[in-house]
Parts: sequence; structure tokens; C-alpha cells
Amino acid sequence: MRSTRAARAAVSHHAPRGRRGQRGAVTAELAMALPLLVALTIGLVWLLSVGAAQVRAVDAARETARAVARGDDEAAAVAAGQRVVPDGGRVTVRGAGDSVVAEATARVEGPGGLFDFLPAVTVRAEATALVEESG
Repeated sequence: MRSTRAARAAVSHHAPRGRRGQRGAVTAELAMALPLLVALTIGLVWLLSVGAAQVRAVDAARETARAVARGDDEAAAVAAGQRVVPDGGRVTVRGAGDSVVAEATARVEGPGGLFDFLPAVTVRAEATALVEESG
């Protein structure tokens, strides 16, 4: 019959041998997964920037339509909308009877570089407001 010490030595002698083949496997897996995680993070940040640009376009259209409907000067209202719309965006106003329609558009470029496959996106928002009675 074996002693307890001999049994422990046998177990401890064989356990590390099984692990030796896996040594560095976690590092290799991390090295493979890290670029994917970076690409995923860049894609998500780009999607957040598209969402933020859409919100700014909605705000610009709404503010412009409201200002023109109140009776403010159209050029001043468009200038106010231009301050809100993302860089390079455009705000236009058209009248439709007793209402005013303002439209804001902006282009959000892809991140570029290795991520050039992400396309540029044009965000668009339209707001309608009833012309207020003056008096």
C-alpha cells in the first residue's frame, strides 16, 4: 500500500504536465479577441455619434420651425438652426399654408482608416409648426 506522501507526489507530478500544453493559451486567445473588441468598440462609438447627430438635427428642425411659426425673421431662425445642426449640416424652411416645415440634414462620416467599410450616413429631421396668430 502506498503512503499518503507518495500518492500526493504522484498527483502533483502529473497535474502540471496537463497544464503545460495549455500554457499561453489565454494570451493567444486574448491576442485574437482584442482586435475584434477594438473594432466592435469603434463601431459602437460611431453608432453613438450617428445617434447624437440625429438628435441635433431634430432639435435644429424643431427650433427653426418654432421660431418661424412665432413670426421671427426666417433668416434669423435658419441661422439659429444652423448653430444647432451638426457641422456641415443644412437647415431649410418652406411654408405650407398655415404651417411651416423646417428640415435639417447632416452627414456623419465613417471613422475611416481600417474602418473605411463603415459608410457615411446622412441624418434628416423634419419639423412642422402651425403659424401663430399675431396680435
